[in-house]
Amino acid sequence: MRLSKLFKNAPTVNITGLCFDSRQVKKGNIYFCLPGMTFDGHDFIDQAIDKGAICIVHSKILEKTDANVIYIQVENVTEALNICARIFYGRPSDKMMMYGVTGTNGKSTITNIIQAILNPYKPCGYIGTIAIRYGDIHLAPDLTTPDVLFLHQKLADMVRVGMKACALEVSSHGLAQHRVDAIQFDCAIFTNFTYDHLDFHGTFENYFEAKSLLFKERVKSTGVSILNMDDDKYEDLKQISRARVVTYGIKNKADYYAKDLKLTPHESRFTLVYDQKEYRVVTNMVALYNVYNLLAAIAALHETGMDLEIILAACDSLPQIEGRMEQIDCGQDFHVIVDFAHTPDGMEKMMKFGRDIARDNNLIAVFGSAGKRDIAKRKVFGEIAEEYCDYIILTEDDPRDESSADIARQIKEGIKTKTNIFIPDRYEAIRQAVQYAKAGDVILLLGKGDEVFMYHESGRVPWIGDNNAAKECIEERLS
Repeated sequence: MRLSKLFKNAPTVNITGLCFDSRQVKKGNIYFCLPGMTFDGHDFIDQAIDKGAICIVHSKILEKTDANVIYIQVENVTEALNICARIFYGRPSDKMMMYGVTGTNGKSTITNIIQAILNPYKPCGYIGTIAIRYGDIHLAPDLTTPDVLFLHQKLADMVRVGMKACALEVSSHGLAQHRVDAIQFDCAIFTNFTYDHLDFHGTFENYFEAKSLLFKERVKSTGVSILNMDDDKYEDLKQISRARVVTYGIKNKADYYAKDLKLTPHESRFTLVYDQKEYRVVTNMVALYNVYNLLAAIAALHETGMDLEIILAACDSLPQIEGRMEQIDCGQDFHVIVDFAHTPDGMEKMMKFGRDIARDNNLIAVFGSAGKRDIAKRKVFGEIAEEYCDYIILTEDDPRDESSADIARQIKEGIKTKTNIFIPDRYEAIRQAVQYAKAGDVILLLGKGDEVFMYHESGRVPWIGDNNAAKECIEERLS
């Protein structure tokens, strides 16, 4: 592509690619000097030129320049990167129906439901915490919301293989760091707003402000905002949404309203009220919070043109979402459930569900808390476990350069009476829970979901995944 197509009045030289990491620059690339939390891209211009960059996009005044390199000064390098990425990759998000889901919990579930129901009728890709999927392609996840260049590259690949829609998890980090600034969403979905990521955002106000950008700036004015009417932040989002607002809920009579709920360990039944008509819904998704997730997906799909009867017919046999309320059944006489829950709200919802299933039997929880993340929530985890669980096994969960034992001690500050032990090795912790469980007991494996890596001080290392570890440990016990 010609540089002049990306920047007005720029020379008509050919550009081979875009890059903001000087270590990855290739010959003929544009190098964008992005500001960062730790490093400033302006400090690595020489390295980028040595590797073959022929154009430098910068915002600061440069003390020295190279006569063989083109320099373009802009006010905002991040904004320029977004604009250039969109053009360079052929404006891929303009060629698909774009669904963006944000909120503290539920993003993965809603985006996966949307893909599963829509895909047979309109090929739909997915990008998020669990994976990157489109057509026959299934890739490991990058970040919940990938960086600007990776994101547009994958969206362009989706268009190339025939995708007509994309369901994208939009994290608060992704919004705050402007990773989706060049995308206009046809449908923006809000799940809920609870405690999380204060290590990054600093305050609840900053955290909410980041979330709200999806509805204030990123959704098309001709699109639709799907809002949870039961959440405390509903009114605030309704006021700022640039698109028309459609609601879902259970406590309040929203546009898509669920009543007469009957929840069991294996299915959920409810009556959907929409446009003064009632529809019976049966789904293999379980737990109250998943009824909310399903309502959000139903509303999003129907409001973007899909027939409601077709949507509801697909709800009874939705694919199991790996690591999200994943029930591990190897023929054992006790329950094992794997979930990604890693926030106080997510933990409490999972433990309440586990308590409801266990009834008079034991509820056993295996979890930890991530190193270098939200230290204040560790004691809260302990308090929640104290309320719902009978036995608590604390273990590692992405400790990074912190001690798992120190993290466990902080969680234990919230545990007053319930039996608890610390087993540093996560596999052994899961094994101990499985060996201990009796008929009818419920084991919750929380925090990692289906993730196949663990962050230690040395960096990212392989991990078998809680679901696979559970299967191995159950089969060992049964044998």
